[in-house]
Amino acid sequence: MSDMNKNQKLLEVNDLHVSFFTPAGEVKAVGGISYSLNYGEVMGVVGESGSGKSQEAYSIMGLLQSPGRVTGGSIIFEGQDVLKFSKEEMTSFRGNRVSMIFQNPMTCLNPVYTVGNQLVEALHAHDKAVSRNEARQRAMEMMEMVGINNVEKRMKQYPHEFSGGMRQRVMIAMGLICNPRLLIADEPTTALDVTIQAQILELMKDIQKKTKMGIIFITHNLGVVADICDKVSVMYAGKIVEQGPVDAIFYRAGHPYTLGLLRSMPRVDAESYERLVPIEGTPVDMLNPPEGCPFAPRCERCMKICLKKMPPYVELGENHRSACWLRVQEKYSKEENGYEQ
Repeated sequence: MSDMNKNQKLLEVNDLHVSFFTPAGEVKAVGGISYSLNYGEVMGVVGESGSGKSQEAYSIMGLLQSPGRVTGGSIIFEGQDVLKFSKEEMTSFRGNRVSMIFQNPMTCLNPVYTVGNQLVEALHAHDKAVSRNEARQRAMEMMEMVGINNVEKRMKQYPHEFSGGMRQRVMIAMGLICNPRLLIADEPTTALDVTIQAQILELMKDIQKKTKMGIIFITHNLGVVADICDKVSVMYAGKIVEQGPVDAIFYRAGHPYTLGLLRSMPRVDAESYERLVPIEGTPVDMLNPPEGCPFAPRCERCMKICLKKMPPYVELGENHRSACWLRVQEKYSKEENGYEQ
């Protein structure tokens, strides 16, 4: 992996559309999102439940369940379009080149098999040339790497004998056992208390530095994003409404939804007591999405055009862009006044 660096593209998602075809109609879960991820980068994907975060991740992994399917766009991984893979190619792709950590480790680990057996099988399924002894040794090395002690004993134990934090460490070990180039972490710390969450995040940062893999980190928690990510994509109602480096998102946010997420998060550096400001309203009905900006019905600065037409992206800085008519208005105002060429 020595040839990998942050200037080389690992993954490119271009105009991805994902829909679920239900008896009630078509639910457009992901509505034309695009982004790229380089080797060694960590990208946070944030947004409330139902924003499409997990569905775009499942599309990369080829794990979309019926009646969902990709209806447009491309997913280019190391120069290959994942959406054109055969069933056999996709089976090889998952685990070997891309792995995923899911939200609840208790539902992902089989309760009737030992943890060691499941780790060994995960490696053996993707590399038939590895002997059982070699796979077992590799499994123990991975358990030690993720901070599990007394691995000889732990290999023989069942999932229910592990704490929540330890089970999540096992899931991380399982995700990394085949040395993937990309790790997708779908809210891996949601079910954990804050102390264990901090340990898991520190562990993921350490492993990422050692392996140089790319990480897509899906979360609700902006504090987690600030701690682990290089850049951020903010999703709302199946669209990416803002993208940028993590510092730009936190200190120069350009979309009202991003600002709303930041205002609803407690700050440890606040000089005085501050009341949290919730985002008013309810999420969009994805069966009948609005014609214009999906956030318009909940936006306190909504204009008439917001309800009628989806705004284009406006560049707010280097690799920082936002889809908001307020930013479009500001851009044209500055150009008319000669502030920009």
